[in-house]
Amino acid sequence: MGLRAASPSCAAAAPASAAAAAGAEPRRRPRRRPGLGPPPLALLLLLLLSLGLLHAGDCQQPAQCRIQKCTTDFVSLTSHLNSAVDGFDSEFCKALRAYAGCTQRTSKACRGNLVYHSAVLGISDLMSQRNCSKDGPTSSTNPEVTHDPCNYHRGGGQNPPNYLFCGLFGDPHLRTFKDHFQTCKVEGAWPLIDNNYLSVQVTNVPVVPGSSATATNKITIIFKAHRECTDQKVYQAVTDDLPAAFVDGSTSGGDGDPKSLRIVERESGRSVEMHARYMGTTVFVRQLGRYLTLAIRMPEALAMAYEESQDLQLCVTGCPLGERIDDGQGQVSAILGPGLPRSPAAAAWPGYTLETASARCHEQMPVKDIYFQSCVFDLLTTGDANFTAAAHSALEDVEALHPRKERWHIFPSSARAAPRGRPLSSVSLGLTCLILVVFL
Repeated sequence: MGLRAASPSCAAAAPASAAAAAGAEPRRRPRRRPGLGPPPLALLLLLLLSLGLLHAGDCQQPAQCRIQKCTTDFVSLTSHLNSAVDGFDSEFCKALRAYAGCTQRTSKACRGNLVYHSAVLGISDLMSQRNCSKDGPTSSTNPEVTHDPCNYHRGGGQNPPNYLFCGLFGDPHLRTFKDHFQTCKVEGAWPLIDNNYLSVQVTNVPVVPGSSATATNKITIIFKAHRECTDQKVYQAVTDDLPAAFVDGSTSGGDGDPKSLRIVERESGRSVEMHARYMGTTVFVRQLGRYLTLAIRMPEALAMAYEESQDLQLCVTGCPLGERIDDGQGQVSAILGPGLPRSPAAAAWPGYTLETASARCHEQMPVKDIYFQSCVFDLLTTGDANFTAAAHSALEDVEALHPRKERWHIFPSSARAAPRGRPLSSVSLGLTCLILVVFL
């Protein structure tokens, strides 16, 4: 009678399963999008399983071929991983090696099976994309029993954590954990974060004589001791001294590999990152011009773990009302208030007009959101072009660390109906009023 031809569903499954079993990851990887993680991999694999494309009966798969079990194990090993977390590549490579080993053990039984061969090719492709070596440690095939107390994402929790973002830049502009945007004075030392796991304090100094605008020239970060994961580590940066090490000279905390806490220098003397694996937290510190910027991503459960005595935290509550120099609603182009003088013009810093400042900021920030307006404000009040780079890098940090893409850009409440920016005359009036507030 001869062999029965493969069914149409089997032929269609081959290319689809190749992509799914291999991870269905695009060739062109984005620059950095930590909040996105690898859901397409797990979702596509689970979709194939749920649709029955890997069922033995549909493709005449021999009963002893265990490719479906290999794929199911791989899904279990990778579904919880998040590319924003330190150590992702290491864990993903371990899972890929385990997947490859499983396919090798069932190779004889799966000879001629389209799904099997698609998986083998896909594994090889992903190995190359992730620069995974063929030799090395592999993940356990029972991921549910895997427990790592110094990896926040493998410490026994079932649901992925909800992340929060906080950033400080310019003179200074604050984005709180609640995505509120404020422009503040806050001269001197102020706590940004002070919870049971982390303490971050910034020191701000006046930028221009006679102005209430300030900028950050010192940042102190304390990673508090956490059981067996790390001893207390203190990091301190000041203008022109942005070290790639903690105060004690070390560059990491905790035993084992990967480290529970480590510092990575991105640009010597200009940019460092701190990755606290044991609490799923990432901190960026930069120097731009004479001043420092900071951005942090932290699980909400840890960010909100503090006592009543720790209630003064700018990232949590924002700047005190008496320290704000905007309209209180995140609008740097402040609304003209009844108590402000209705002067047709304000004395901007020599060298910049509203038009030239707007043009300079627009070169790096085409979307006229709150970061663009902050840039314009900073140029008009200080005349320092480094604040343009500060606003641009602050937006880049948001895109790298903020978990929700739809919240990357913030627009003044009165401009929400036209998110691409208000007419220049409207911005001019608002900035004029705000500059008067700053200098008077």
